[in-house]
Amino acid sequence: MVSTKAKLTNDLGFGMRPASAFATAMSRFNSSVIIKFNGSDYNAKSLLNIISACIQRGDEIEIVAKGPDENEALAEAIRLIENGLG
Repeated sequence: MVSTKAKLTNDLGFGMRPASAFATAMSRFNSSVIIKFNGSDYNAKSLLNIISACIQRGDEIEIVAKGPDENEALAEAIRLIENGLG
Protein backbone atom coordinates (compact mmCIF):
# COMPACT_ATOMS: atom_id res chain seq x y z
CA MET A 1 0.00 0.00 0.00
CA VAL A 2 1.25 3.46 -0.90
CA SER A 3 -0.28 6.86 -0.21
CA THR A 4 0.36 10.55 -0.45
CA LYS A 5 -1.45 13.81 0.17
CA ALA A 6 -2.23 16.31 -2.56
CA LYS A 7 -3.93 19.68 -2.79
CA LEU A 8 -6.32 20.42 -5.64
CA THR A 9 -5.34 23.65 -7.34
CA ASN A 10 -7.47 23.57 -10.48
CA ASP A 11 -10.44 25.95 -10.62
CA LEU A 12 -13.14 23.27 -10.66
CA GLY A 13 -11.82 20.93 -7.97
CA PHE A 14 -13.36 17.53 -8.66
CA GLY A 15 -16.19 18.86 -10.82
CA MET A 16 -17.80 16.62 -13.44
CA ARG A 17 -15.12 16.82 -16.14
CA PRO A 18 -12.06 16.55 -13.85
CA ALA A 19 -13.68 13.76 -11.82
CA SER A 20 -14.50 11.87 -15.00
CA ALA A 21 -10.93 12.17 -16.28
CA PHE A 22 -9.57 11.02 -12.92
CA ALA A 23 -11.93 8.05 -12.57
CA THR A 24 -11.24 6.93 -16.13
CA ALA A 25 -7.48 7.09 -15.58
CA MET A 26 -7.66 5.22 -12.27
CA SER A 27 -9.86 2.50 -13.81
CA ARG A 28 -6.95 1.45 -15.99
CA PHE A 29 -5.08 0.08 -12.96
CA ASN A 30 -5.59 -3.27 -11.24
CA SER A 31 -4.90 -1.75 -7.83
CA SER A 32 -7.63 -0.28 -5.69
CA VAL A 33 -7.39 3.51 -5.49
CA ILE A 34 -9.11 5.38 -2.67
CA ILE A 35 -9.48 9.11 -2.04
CA LYS A 36 -9.59 9.99 1.65
CA PHE A 37 -11.30 13.30 2.38
CA ASN A 38 -13.00 14.71 5.48
CA GLY A 39 -12.87 11.39 7.30
CA SER A 40 -14.46 9.37 4.49
CA ASP A 41 -13.13 7.05 1.79
CA TYR A 42 -14.18 7.38 -1.86
CA ASN A 43 -13.55 4.94 -4.68
CA ALA A 44 -11.34 6.83 -7.14
CA LYS A 45 -12.54 4.61 -9.99
CA SER A 46 -16.14 5.76 -9.55
CA LEU A 47 -17.25 9.08 -11.03
CA LEU A 48 -20.27 9.21 -8.72
CA ASN A 49 -18.15 8.49 -5.63
CA ILE A 50 -15.73 11.28 -6.52
CA ILE A 51 -18.52 13.78 -7.25
CA SER A 52 -20.27 12.89 -3.98
CA ALA A 53 -17.15 13.89 -2.03
CA CYS A 54 -17.65 17.58 -3.02
CA ILE A 55 -13.90 18.19 -3.21
CA GLN A 56 -13.21 21.81 -4.13
CA ARG A 57 -10.21 23.87 -5.16
CA GLY A 58 -7.77 24.18 -2.27
CA ASP A 59 -8.92 21.01 -0.51
CA GLU A 60 -6.27 18.52 0.56
CA ILE A 61 -6.94 14.85 -0.10
CA GLU A 62 -5.04 11.66 0.53
CA ILE A 63 -4.74 9.11 -2.25
CA VAL A 64 -4.19 5.48 -1.26
CA ALA A 65 -3.35 2.77 -3.79
CA LYS A 66 -3.09 -0.91 -2.96
CA GLY A 67 -2.34 -3.73 -5.36
CA PRO A 68 0.03 -5.03 -8.01
CA ASP A 69 0.49 -1.68 -9.80
CA GLU A 70 0.01 0.62 -6.81
CA ASN A 71 3.12 2.73 -7.46
CA GLU A 72 2.10 3.42 -11.04
CA ALA A 73 -1.49 4.23 -10.01
CA LEU A 74 -0.35 6.66 -7.33
CA ALA A 75 2.12 8.32 -9.69
CA GLU A 76 -0.60 8.80 -12.31
CA ALA A 77 -3.03 10.19 -9.74
CA ILE A 78 -0.47 12.76 -8.60
CA ARG A 79 0.44 13.63 -12.19
CA LEU A 80 -3.21 14.29 -13.03
CA ILE A 81 -3.72 16.48 -9.96
CA GLU A 82 -0.52 18.46 -10.54
CA ASN A 83 -1.52 19.02 -14.18
CA GLY A 84 -4.95 20.38 -13.28
CA LEU A 85 -6.96 17.17 -13.91
CA GLY A 86 -7.08 17.57 -17.65
